[in-house]
Amino acid sequence: MAQNQSAAEALTEAAPGAVLRPGRAADPVPGEQNQSVGAGSRAAEAPLAQSDQPDQELGESHENPEEAGPVRAESRQRKLRLMLRQCDRVLLMDFDLLAMNEWPDNFSVAAARRSRDLWLFSALVAAIVFLSGLTGFVPAWLAGGGFGAFVIILLLGIPVVRSIYTSAPSYLDLLIKRQRMMRDARRHAEHLESKEGLIWQCARMADFNPALKNTRFSRLLRLSEQKALPRALSRREHVRLYLIYLLEAEKAYGRVQAAFFEGNQTAIDQGWQAVAIEPEERA
Repeated sequence: MAQNQSAAEALTEAAPGAVLRPGRAADPVPGEQNQSVGAGSRAAEAPLAQSDQPDQELGESHENPEEAGPVRAESRQRKLRLMLRQCDRVLLMDFDLLAMNEWPDNFSVAAARRSRDLWLFSALVAAIVFLSGLTGFVPAWLAGGGFGAFVIILLLGIPVVRSIYTSAPSYLDLLIKRQRMMRDARRHAEHLESKEGLIWQCARMADFNPALKNTRFSRLLRLSEQKALPRALSRREHVRLYLIYLLEAEKAYGRVQAAFFEGNQTAIDQGWQAVAIEPEERA
């Protein structure tokens, strides 16, 4: 009996924390129970993670690289062709008409104004002398001389007679020339802008020519978007600024066109016949 009791105490000391009860196995230690539960949950999550991995890889490989290249190339070609179609009227620009190289300068206008003022003053003096002779303030011979001088001065103001002794244009001629050149420039700008607004559409090519992003063109772009640009060109400086923008837009148009044809050639070399589209004909 004493031997059995000592054997039971030895088993109890050998397995600390385990409780022996009649008819059932020993209860597990709490620390071992938590470890077994954690291992079981990790074992259950492992198959789920492995089952989600193929779906993720399938989603990443959904886009076929062989199809992505032609799609991007075709989208770029269509974008370039749209730019060319929207800004093709820049090729109709008349440089000489907008440059106004024959515009009368301020010095010529000032000189012509002085000549006109001198002509008016001389005619006025001659008329006063003639009228003074009629009232008796001056002798008759002086009044007659004043009348003759008045007639001659008036004849010198006639363009046909004036062209005999001088080739310099009159002040009125210079003003008329300025008005005519400005009217022609506005008419040409109206033809270029049409109903869509040319330079506003050409602004989309700014990536091919950063000069189109200059802030000095912001007012022109706003007026072009509002379809009110031709009427706002009231001075020569406005027309020259408009011409400068058209020249920069023409440079950008050439670069876009080169990029478009280069893209077509690349598509032909790659065998992407659907990407190699032709540019639309200019109306």
